[in-house]
Order: sequence, then C-alpha cells, then structure tokens
Amino acid sequence: MSLSIRNQIAGTVSDVTAGEAMATVKVRLEGGQVITAAITTDAVKDLGIAPGTAVKALVKATEVALATGSVDGISIRNQIRGTVSGVASGGAMASVKVDVDGGGLTAAITNDAVEALGLAEGSSVVALIKSTEISLATT
Repeated sequence: MSLSIRNQIAGTVSDVTAGEAMATVKVRLEGGQVITAAITTDAVKDLGIAPGTAVKALVKATEVALATGSVDGISIRNQIRGTVSGVASGGAMASVKVDVDGGGLTAAITNDAVEALGLAEGSSVVALIKSTEISLATT
C-alpha cells in the first residue's frame, strides 16, 4: 500500500502501556532515539503490537514542529534531534527536510518560521511531535 504520509520511520516497539481505551507505545528508532505513540488499545490488539514488534511510525508533515533546541515546560513528549538537510520554500509555506538518526523527517512550516529560526541546510533542530499524531504500521 502506498501512502501520502511523507514521514515513515522504521523502529522496534520497546514498551506498551495499555489503558482501557488508549495505549502508549514506545518505539526505538533505528538510530536509537525513542518516540512515543498514543494509539487505541484496539489498534494494539488488532496489529499484534508488543515489545519487539517491527513498526513504522507515520506522521504527517503538517504535524511536525521545529525548534532550534530542546523545549522545556511543554506537554509534547517527542523531541527528536536532527540536522536540516534541505529547505524548499513556496509562496507561504516551506518544506524542511531533517535528517535524524535512523531516518528522515519532513516538516511543513511557514516561510516566516524558517526565517525567524534561521533554518538552512546544516542547522541543528529538534522535531516536536505530539504522541497522538503518530500512527503505527506493522511491517
């Protein structure tokens, strides 16, 4: 199956904490960084997700925010360090490609944000992704 979601990062499930309706799933990316996905408990069961399961973390580019460093005092759990590998600007929006250990991410942000953050190829950034915006696919 082909998907329009640009961000598809491979990893392995390291932990599952199931609640009544929702579960948190920790995924160790190939580069060693860990991200957390919040998905339904039914999805965990239907996909057979357990520690050791190979998965792909799927995130729409519009759900990836960028910062120039770690952010304290925020509820967003996923802060993935990386390096900008390219910036393509359009009329109002830009597509920023970020290399992270184990893969790459694309963030769709405004041109104003690119300018305000001084983003260019080689810039160090932190990609911020809410746990609820990460979907998982078994491989």
